[in-house]
Amino acid sequence: MTIGKDLTSKLQKLVLRVEDDLRVRLQDETERKSRWQQEHQAALDAGRTSSAWVSWRDDRITQSAVGWVLTTVFLRFCEDNSLLSKVWISGPGPRRQEAFDAENAFFRAHPESTWREWILEGVQHLRRFPATSGLVGEHAALWQVSPSGSMAKEILDFWRATDENGNQLYNFQDEELSTRFLGDLYQDLSEYAKKTFALLQTPEFVEEFILDQTLNPALAERPLEGFKLIDPTCGSGHFLLGAFERLLDAWDAKAPNLETRERVS
Repeated sequence: MTIGKDLTSKLQKLVLRVEDDLRVRLQDETERKSRWQQEHQAALDAGRTSSAWVSWRDDRITQSAVGWVLTTVFLRFCEDNSLLSKVWISGPGPRRQEAFDAENAFFRAHPESTWREWILEGVQHLRRFPATSGLVGEHAALWQVSPSGSMAKEILDFWRATDENGNQLYNFQDEELSTRFLGDLYQDLSEYAKKTFALLQTPEFVEEFILDQTLNPALAERPLEGFKLIDPTCGSGHFLLGAFERLLDAWDAKAPNLETRERVS
């Protein structure tokens, strides 16, 4: 998997370009802009914010820009690891050409659409599955405002870039299917959001220590059936991933013959 400082730096710049595009889009969409202004005034009146309109607007735009970029990261991860039967952006080997063929078929059927709608085809596909619907549900930041068709194409072109030998620059194949890197990217994609919303994830050793002291004793005291927990930090989800692994181990020990799909659900 090619996740490092170089990719993070390039994605940060991409997010900034998406933000610029979204500002223009919002300015042109008078109805959406009016609704945002009303929501901002309501937040001021209710004491939920003290930010001026421009600052409040830019907060939303940053969240949406990060949402669009991070969602395409997740789509690429699914494509490279064959977690979805279809492809929208790219993929290893023949799956890259499959993405181009599917895109061409989409535009033949929908000539009025742009690359934005093509990306949204992939997003809507994710909404059909319980495991991924929450990532792109109605409250996801990407639905607040969408980029122009040309900006959507720039996002696609970013992920389809190749080196001088025609190999994909970015590869998300991972035998362990670890999505922990998404939390790392979420933390670092926007320096503004990182400072404004204190997007600093809990170090893994601290996460494990807290789960040792809280989740493990709770599992010893309570039955696995109906066991529930909440993310104590409401952050990137790393606590939930760590807890999920422990719950799976507990179910494996209690009911080793239980089908994996049933155990997960």
